[in-house]
Formats: sequence, structure tokens, C-alpha cells
Amino acid sequence: MIIIKSDSEIDLMRESGKVTGFILKELENIIRPGLSTADIDRFVEKTIRGAGMIPSFKGYGGFPASACVSINDEVVHGIPDKKRILREGDIVSVDVGSTYKGYVSDAARTYPVGEVSDVARHLMEATRDSFFAGLEYCKVGCRLSDISHAIQQSAEGEGFSVIRDFVGHGVGQNMHEDPQIPNFGKAGRGPRLAKGMVFAIEPMICEGTYDVRTLSNDWTVVTLDGKLSAHYENTVVITDGEPELLTLGE
Repeated sequence: MIIIKSDSEIDLMRESGKVTGFILKELENIIRPGLSTADIDRFVEKTIRGAGMIPSFKGYGGFPASACVSINDEVVHGIPDKKRILREGDIVSVDVGSTYKGYVSDAARTYPVGEVSDVARHLMEATRDSFFAGLEYCKVGCRLSDISHAIQQSAEGEGFSVIRDFVGHGVGQNMHEDPQIPNFGKAGRGPRLAKGMVFAIEPMICEGTYDVRTLSNDWTVVTLDGKLSAHYENTVVITDGEPELLTLGE
């Protein structure tokens, strides 16, 4: 069941989203060669708790950190570690969730570490662009799969593939609510969108194959062919007009 949020509930998510968006914006200036993924996690947790909020990810399903930090071929759920050091030419995806008075915001970005390859930069740009292609259909009356189809068409049009095993989702009092929102599929299917729906739209796009495997830590998902993956996500509110992005940080 898709939970429609009231104006007061969306107000709480808006506050949470400001902090999540602020963190992801600040990381543009923080991420550099020599930084550890644990350094990123400490910044994320300190900022969330300093705002009087709770890191949504920490302890969720047993996850040990406040941010998922995934490097290069890691698609999602990278576990921060003081021994994982960012190097020139890496790309790093950071996924963050903040909870304010019981309401969650969820967003992710992929960042270049110093100078990166043309392929890496193209992948990051295409992933972001695919999100905004899907956003065009986050409007009352559109069907859910219209978002999915637009994301797939955008990403594949740039020569990349779309992860099948992980999808976007509803978000609110819980991190993952109905509906699931694949980043691929035919248009014109699923429920029609209505005012008050809140989604985490999150394309995960790969340089090569979309096939993945999970590492022995039971969390970190990597591309099967070892090629790059990028992630771009925002918490999105369906309104009477244009969709509202709660986590843009701009």
C-alpha cells in the first residue's frame, strides 16, 4: 500500500531532507585523494546528530555505519573503513539518510576523486541525467512505470546499463515503503501518481553489465564484470504541480 503523506508529515521530511542535502553538497568540497571512507562516515554522522537528527542507516538491518560509501565497481552498501583510502581517479558513491521526528529522507551522489577518466565522468553525468529524465514523470496522473521507463531510456541512450537487482522505493516513517520503483521497464504500468506520495528515486547505472554479486561481508554489492557503477538519488514529493526535491542541497 502506498502511504499518502499529509502536509505536516512532508514538513518533517522537508527538515530532514535539508540536512541530507546539505551533507551531500558539502561532500563536493570534502572528498579528495587520501581521505578514508571512515572519514566520510564520521562527517555524515556528526552532521546529522549535530542537527538533532538520527542517522537512518546506522543499525538498519544491522548496517554498521551512518553512510554507505561505495568505490568504483561497488554499486551500493559499501561499508566505511579507515583502511579504505580514496585514490586519484576513483569515483565514490555516498548514500545518506537522516531521520527527523520519525520521518526519513534518503539521497545519494557519486563524486570524482581528483581527476577521473572520461568514461567515469560520462557515467556520473549520465546517471544524474537519468534521474532528471525520470523526474519529468513524477507528476499527478502519470503511472509509476513512466518514471522507470524514462530512466532506462536515458541511461541506455548513453551506452550504459541499469541495475536490475536494486530499485527506488517509497519513503516516510520507514526507510523502505511501497511502492518499489525499478529504474527500468515499460511505460504506462502501475498505479497513477497522486499528491502526497513521496519516493526515493535512485538510478544505479553501470559502465558494463548490470549483473552484480554481493561480497562476503553480506552488504557490499559490486558489478560482476568489475566495471564502474554510479548512483544518484533524491527524496521526491508528488505535488499538484512540479515535483519537490527535498534533498537537492542547492
